[in-house]
Amino acid sequence: MPKFLYEVKKSPTEVIKGVLVADTRNSAIQKMDRLGYCVVSIDEEGVASNAAADKKHHFFDRVSLKNVTNFTRQLSDLLESGLTIVKALDILHNQTENKRLKNIIADIQDFCIGGNPLSSALARHPRVFSDLYVSMVRSGETGGALENILKRLSEFNKKQLDIQTKIRTALAYPILMSVVGCATIIVLLTFVMPKMMVMFGDLGQALPLPTQILLGISYIITNYWWVVIGAFFIIAISVMKIYKTKEGRLAIDRLKLKLPLVSQLIKKVEIARFSRTLATLLNNGVPILESLRVVSGTVKNAVIRQEIAKAYTAIREGSTIAKGFYNSKVIPLSVVNMISIGEEGGHLEKSLFKIAEASEEESDEAIKVVMSLLEPIMILVLGVIVGFIVISMLLPIFEINFLMR
Repeated sequence: MPKFLYEVKKSPTEVIKGVLVADTRNSAIQKMDRLGYCVVSIDEEGVASNAAADKKHHFFDRVSLKNVTNFTRQLSDLLESGLTIVKALDILHNQTENKRLKNIIADIQDFCIGGNPLSSALARHPRVFSDLYVSMVRSGETGGALENILKRLSEFNKKQLDIQTKIRTALAYPILMSVVGCATIIVLLTFVMPKMMVMFGDLGQALPLPTQILLGISYIITNYWWVVIGAFFIIAISVMKIYKTKEGRLAIDRLKLKLPLVSQLIKKVEIARFSRTLATLLNNGVPILESLRVVSGTVKNAVIRQEIAKAYTAIREGSTIAKGFYNSKVIPLSVVNMISIGEEGGHLEKSLFKIAEASEEESDEAIKVVMSLLEPIMILVLGVIVGFIVISMLLPIFEINFLMR
């Protein structure tokens, strides 16, 4: 009997890994479901998992959120027109241009032909179809409303895509400005400065302190550039490794929530994502504990995820979400009160949708404020640096003119 390596979630923060003996992969998944675990991955021992295989694809073949949104909308339309899942997947496989998504659709189709549900087929590709996506599809299969669920998923993904687009668009100009500014500074330090210093050196005159400091920086960058680049990569890799640890990520994400300009933006975006995701899941019949577990996987900030874990524990112990958030320093009291009103009135989903809409509007305003402040700050910082370089280069010339007089 084959052995299967499994990775399952017992709670939003607790992941269990192990080995399970079963006749088939599908029976292994059913065993985990009966035990009350949420399957992250189950693959036969010695056979590469779909998630691991997905990582081997080239960057340009990655499946973006836009690809998933288009796939979801088209699948919903085809199912609504009366086609079977297998036939709809066959049509989508033929018309999909993204090679990686094309292969994934083929795998999903083969798995469904074997008599497996669509949700189980999607769960085989966790790097493309999230827990949220799989949970909602599973609820649609159970309730017999798969087309409607897919349509709502498409709308939900469109909302997330709009938020991502706004943030990327807002960051495009500052990033371009940073690249141009850094390139200008490097050119001044590596090409202009050394030539001017040769000219000043021939005069045999003592250089001013700012010029000497700049000359030292120029010398290091010109002659030991490989050390500078190496140090930069070592620091970057170290930060990435620290961020991958539970304690390191928590510390860095806590620091993000204390930054003057960024903290409010992060909170608004995360609360909007949390509220809309939870409301969407609850509105489609997904149980509250399962919904909170799924939601914790969609939230990026570890501190806010920790607060969701507290709410999960409160619900499991018979309390309410609002009480789980009540003493939170991250979740605003206004949000907690709205959730409390929704729970007491029996319309939690409506309250969460209202919170999401309000938070999305506030996040749009926060993005505009951050960008309006970020651009002049960057101009000021780059201006000070370039100004220091220019003044340091001109100081010896001023001194020569002064001595000649």
